[in-house]
Order: sequence, then C-alpha cells, then structure tokens
Amino acid sequence: MNYIEEIRNYEPINEQESTDKEIILKYIEDYSHNILLRENQVAHMTSSAIILNKDHTKMLMIHHNIYKTWTWVGGHADGEDDMLKLALKEAEEETGIKQFDVITDIATIDILLVDSHIKKGKYVAPHLHLNVAYVFEAYENHDLVLNKDETSGLKWIPLEEIENYSGEPSIIYVYHKMLEKVGFFRGIS
Repeated sequence: MNYIEEIRNYEPINEQESTDKEIILKYIEDYSHNILLRENQVAHMTSSAIILNKDHTKMLMIHHNIYKTWTWVGGHADGEDDMLKLALKEAEEETGIKQFDVITDIATIDILLVDSHIKKGKYVAPHLHLNVAYVFEAYENHDLVLNKDETSGLKWIPLEEIENYSGEPSIIYVYHKMLEKVGFFRGIS
C-alpha cells in the first residue's frame, strides 16, 4: 500500500486529526511533484515513531541538536514513499537499534510546525511537517549508538517523566494521543 492510500485509510481519532488528514491529502494532491522532498519549503512529508520498551513503561528518546530538547525519532521523506520504512530507517539511524517490533500501522496524523533554525550553517525558514507516526517496541538492553551529527543524547525515559524532558508541548500532545490510542497510557499529565 502506498503512503497516500495508507493516509486515506487512516481513521482519525479526533477533530484535529480529521482536519489534518484532509489538509495533508489536499496538499499531496496539489504538490505531488515535490511533497516528498525538502525542496518544498512550505510543507513536506515526514515520518516519526515513539519507541517503547517491552513492558511499555519507558520511551527511548533522543536529545535533538537543532531543537535542543528530548524528542522522538523521525525524519524527512527525502523521496521515500513508504512512511513505515522511513520511520524504521530513522529509528535505526538515530538509536543504533537494528530490530523493532512494529506495534501500529499509522498511529497518528499531524501537521507539525517547525520554527526557523540553522542547519549545517544554512538558514531554514519556518515550515510544516506533514507527519505520520508509528509505535515501535524494542528491548532496553540493545546497544544504543548516538548519531552525533543530529543528536547529543539517547536514553530510556519513564513515560511519567517525558514532560520533564521534552520542551515541545505540541509534540507531548502527540505522545499522549499515541499512548492513549494503543492503550499504553500510564498517567502522563
């Protein structure tokens, strides 16, 4: 199934997701020539994942160098049209773990605002990530490998402490949605 079909088949869990899904599908239709590429400087496809330990009490988080906060794994499509494959590739690149159990098909659909920033010495204007996200599981005892080009930290964080680490309220909202949807919500405030 291609990514457009996967997004079309996704059942939104609330009004925000229904609206975001509609906008994302319209944007894909209008910008099919570059929606999977960063050259679309207004909005482009991304794919992310939260990685839970096997007993669903911790989330593996990275400390992102650009955003300067603890966050989930994920990245730009850069031409890839298989969003699950992209999320798995990013998870491996950003954690060093080579084997994940995929817990969900698409778990959330969100339009995420990215503030302006400097990347590799170049200014990147504010833009939108048209994001699909998944839930993965991995063993805590896997050897973790820090991707020093993008991150400065990597650790398992208890779910009830995520808000103490993340500086992104809009992403915390997405974590809550995902954990509630898959029944792993453990009282994150």
